[in-house]
Amino acid sequence: MYTGIQHFHSFLAYLVLAGLVVSILNALVGFGNKKDFAAKDRKLSLLGLIPTHLQFLLGIILYFLSPLGASNISGEAMGNSVARLYFLEHPLTMLIAIVLITIGYSKAKRQVGSPKGYKSIFIFYGIGFILILTRIPWMNWP
Repeated sequence: MYTGIQHFHSFLAYLVLAGLVVSILNALVGFGNKKDFAAKDRKLSLLGLIPTHLQFLLGIILYFLSPLGASNISGEAMGNSVARLYFLEHPLTMLIAIVLITIGYSKAKRQVGSPKGYKSIFIFYGIGFILILTRIPWMNWP
């Protein structure tokens, strides 16, 4: 079960990154063309929000199932960079990124009909995307 969830978590990461790229590019084009943020743009920004939340739920499950997660919390693990990445840095950074992405979507959906919706998506999704890229465990990522 653990291995299956871990593989699905790794696969879903590709969808998260693709959804965020599509959402960010749409916001960049819309803001650059000074268009109003429309309902279709709000729906398109869900491509970044929904997979990110699904990924977070899988991550929470993995955090408690994995031998590298919650069961690895100790003072000794803080001295090991790989252990610290899995039990502290990765989950905490991903949580911050997801909160930022959620805030960006919430702000943007209230700004339908205004170009400010694109700006919210671009800034918050962009910062979240960068945070996600910095804490993906690239050495073990398929």
